[in-house]
Amino acid sequence: MSAVQELLLLLPLALLALQASLCHGACVEVDSDTEAVANEGFKLGCISCKRRGEVPATASVRWFFKASDETVFSPIYNYEDLAAEITDSRFYDRLDWNGSKHTKDLQDGSIYILNVTYNDTGTYQCIFFRTLLYPNYDFPSNTSRTINITVVPQLTRGMASILSEVMMYVSIIGLQFWLVVEMIYCYRKISAAGEEALRESAAEYLAIASESKDNCAGVQVAE
Repeated sequence: MSAVQELLLLLPLALLALQASLCHGACVEVDSDTEAVANEGFKLGCISCKRRGEVPATASVRWFFKASDETVFSPIYNYEDLAAEITDSRFYDRLDWNGSKHTKDLQDGSIYILNVTYNDTGTYQCIFFRTLLYPNYDFPSNTSRTINITVVPQLTRGMASILSEVMMYVSIIGLQFWLVVEMIYCYRKISAAGEEALRESAAEYLAIASESKDNCAGVQVAE
C-alpha cells in the first residue's frame, strides 16, 4: 500500500474521531443522577435498551414513587400510546415526558420534574412494559429501574464525577495528539516517497539521455 493510500484511509478515521460527539450512537443504559436541587428542574433518567434491535416493538412506561417516610410505592406517571398521564396530586403540573419522541417503541422512559421540592426526596421506580412483535407471536417483557433521589440546597460534585470528567478530557486531548502525530508521519512519508520518485525519475532521464548520446555517437562513427 502506498503512502498516499494510507493517508486516504486515515483521513476518514480522523474526521470520525473528531466528530464523534455529533454522531448518534446506539442505545446506552446510563444511570440517572441521584441529587436534585430544590426549586430547580431535575431529569429522572430511565433507559431500557431493546435487546433485539431488528425486532419491532411497543412499550409503555409507568413511574412509581415512595417518599422517605412511606413504606409503599404510589403510581405517579404513565406513558402509553404517545399519551402521558400524571396520577398523583403531589406532582400535578410538575411532571413532563423527557423520553423517546414520536414512537411507541420506547427505549428512553425519562421524565422531568419541574420545581423540585424537599418532599420529592425518596425512591422512584420506573417500569418498562415492552412487547416484541414477531411475525407469528408477541413476546412481552418487563424491565424496572430503581432510583434513590436526594434533594439538596445546591448541587455538589463527588470526586468520582470530577475524576471521570478529567479523564474524559485527557482522553480527547490524547486522541487528538495521536491524530496529529499520524498526520505528520504520513505527510513526511509521502514527501519522502515523492522525493525518491523524483530522484528515480531524474536518474532514469539521465540514463536515457546518456544512452541516446552514445547511440548518436555510434551512428556518427559508423558514417
